[in-house]
Amino acid sequence: MTSEAEAARLEGLWRGEFGDAYVRRNATLDDRRGAFWAELLGDGEIASTLEVGCGQGGNLRHVAAVLPPEAVWGVDVNAEARARARQNAPGTNVVAAVARLLPFRDGMFDLAMTVGVLIHQPETTLPLVMAELVRVSRRYVLWAEYHADVTTEVAYHGERGALLKRDYGRIYHELFPELEVCREGFLGEDAGFDRVSWQLLRKS
Repeated sequence: MTSEAEAARLEGLWRGEFGDAYVRRNATLDDRRGAFWAELLGDGEIASTLEVGCGQGGNLRHVAAVLPPEAVWGVDVNAEARARARQNAPGTNVVAAVARLLPFRDGMFDLAMTVGVLIHQPETTLPLVMAELVRVSRRYVLWAEYHADVTTEVAYHGERGALLKRDYGRIYHELFPELEVCREGFLGEDAGFDRVSWQLLRKS
């Protein structure tokens, strides 16, 4: 299967019933996430954000509690997720798009980010997705993903290639050595997240 065909296959999964089922399984949003976003965005240095793979707005609603909602954007391939995100984070901008081809101009957002989305990208197009995040960011890129020192596929609801733990910090560094790590850490269940490592990268 070509790289584009594999990406299209996975995008089709998340766009269809497979993605709908994920949205329904994760319908309960966690208020504990608000503390992380308030602390990260509270100094006023970041004025606009884009979340790629925003799902039903579990992060957008907390970001929009700190920033003006009109400055908060999210994209997702799943229509049910987008509809719920608009309800959960009213006033924000939620649009349809695939991660490897974002419909935004270069440097449009102070911060471009993913939370549990790079893990669902195939090996062949992961660099394209990362490059798009860097392209649309004016200042910062944030990733929060499952970590493994060596790329490891995890069985995921019967679909192959649908969840891959990786060393995302290393991959970003190899692809974009000009990005500087300015903050990093781990977000567990006590913070409302599903055990993800994260880094905030600054563009030089």
